[in-house]
Amino acid sequence: MRLIQLRLNNFRCYQSEITIDLDRLVVFIGKNDAGKSAILDALEIFFNGVPDADDATVASSDKQVRITCVFDKLPQELIIDEQRHTDLASEYLLNRDGKLEVIKSFNCGVTGKVKPANVYVKALHPRADNYSDLLSLTNAKLKQRAKEVGADLSTANQAVNTELRRAIWATAGTLDLAETELELKGETIEKAWEKLKTFLPVYAHFRSDRPSTDQDEEAQDPMKSAIKEAIKAQEAKLSEIAGQVKREVQEIANDTVRKIREMNPELANQLTPRVSNKNWDSIFSVSLTGDDDIPINKRGSGTRRLVLLNFFRARAEREALEKDSGVIYGIEEPETSQHPINQKMLIAAFEDLANVPGCQVFITTHTPVLARRFEQRFLRFVTREAGKTKILNGDSDETLRKIKDSLGVLPDHDIKLFVGVEGRHDISFLKSLSRILKDSGEPYPDLAAAECSGQLVFIPMSGSNMDLWISRLQKFDRPEFYLMDRDNPPPADPKYKKLAEEIAKRPGTTVWTTNRKELENYLHSDAIRMICPTYGGTGDPFEDVPELFARAVHEASGTAAPWTNVVADAEKLEKKVSNAKRRLNGEVALKMTPDLLSDIDKDNEIRTWLCKIGEVLRL
Repeated sequence: MRLIQLRLNNFRCYQSEITIDLDRLVVFIGKNDAGKSAILDALEIFFNGVPDADDATVASSDKQVRITCVFDKLPQELIIDEQRHTDLASEYLLNRDGKLEVIKSFNCGVTGKVKPANVYVKALHPRADNYSDLLSLTNAKLKQRAKEVGADLSTANQAVNTELRRAIWATAGTLDLAETELELKGETIEKAWEKLKTFLPVYAHFRSDRPSTDQDEEAQDPMKSAIKEAIKAQEAKLSEIAGQVKREVQEIANDTVRKIREMNPELANQLTPRVSNKNWDSIFSVSLTGDDDIPINKRGSGTRRLVLLNFFRARAEREALEKDSGVIYGIEEPETSQHPINQKMLIAAFEDLANVPGCQVFITTHTPVLARRFEQRFLRFVTREAGKTKILNGDSDETLRKIKDSLGVLPDHDIKLFVGVEGRHDISFLKSLSRILKDSGEPYPDLAAAECSGQLVFIPMSGSNMDLWISRLQKFDRPEFYLMDRDNPPPADPKYKKLAEEIAKRPGTTVWTTNRKELENYLHSDAIRMICPTYGGTGDPFEDVPELFARAVHEASGTAAPWTNVVADAEKLEKKVSNAKRRLNGEVALKMTPDLLSDIDKDNEIRTWLCKIGEVLRL
């Protein structure tokens, strides 16, 4: 399931109900104490815990805190009664938009620890008499209700509540559907919630004040926690082994004392056999060190925090894999203790992470440099106006103006060139190829270094949004270079021919359209086979390299499902192709060499592009 909306009511600075629209990646921007961390804390409470008694809004006498999460991409089937399949829509458990809306309500007006939430589903549910309470009825009461309303049970399995409910609802002239908050109490609805919880994403919260000192166990060696978790997972087996070893050793020790008693009873009376064992986690050790053998606890605070962040990611992903669900990362101020170059690397890593199927990344920051490097649609500005906390979406010029006024986000006057490409993976491709050519001694710029220095800014325009981005770049008065995929094989025109012709008319603007289908078609088959030996591409300019690679990886994994099943499922195919693009432009691009590039790109297109970019950067 994917979290698409969060609503807070009476939680900390959010007294009046506020709605926060979410995406696969969201960057919450605002001053200190604006309310950014409260959002991530609310998600931690919803998924993993309870609030503190003082989390209710101070200004209100109402101490009932409500946290609402709305989900889409819901499970197609659910088993809640006797192994019979049903779905949320058939049970009237979805809201009027067809989404799952779950409300957790906490009473914070208590002394001591707050109790677990009362849980509700806001759903378009029957309100008519005899039809509104079926999810709370036992099997016996459902049979009685069916008899009362004259339901036809001739084809229903009366041992299965799902079938009884459907037969009863079918007798209604009108169900009088209305959005209702259904408390998840009662035999069936509680079972439904228990099943639904297994589909909820794992939420992993990395706090800005997370300890990373030499005294912190995870900072000294993060893998210690991994060892403990691995041992805990095998605790029963290890206890059985330890018990068996202890019994056998105890028997040998007892036999030894008995033999001593035959020869020296006095000595034997002084001996008592005792067998003890150490903790399992003391047996294993693992450390993270570099080539210079400097352990993690001797590194700088920024490095320790970077290791902790990725240790935290690895643990969350493992939990999500075991649960077979998605994962949401809530990361506070990732720029803390990080060099500006590391900050940019983190941005790229978070964007990659947010593109992994099933992953969402929510970040807080009040650093202008970090905020302005994310796509505008992912920004959320947290501010206070007229004494109330507001959250504004970043897809309006007015919001951008407010961000600029609040954080001092000014135009970067070091920029020499904007490079517009169709997607994020194209950026990885160009940076990798430019680095490979420069390292081999060829006279081309290192695009990654130019980006880090602030001279070059990549703009991933996602194809259909190109004209929108291009109109916004005009006011910066900087040279622009656009690279567009041809997509269509000759004799058909390139997909964006008309747009390319219009852009090329503008002063200081260069536009190229690839001769091949897309940038992945400039990866040599030999380089691809270094990563996936069974790849079947031939190097044809218009073959679908990402799909061919995705198929090869799928079939090499040994999965029982044939590739035709994947092709028939549009969502699965999209996920596999997206992952293939990520690997092709990441892992495979790094396997390219100047000779392989010359062989696949006989027209020297890529070298020509890099040459022109270099000419601008040297000005």
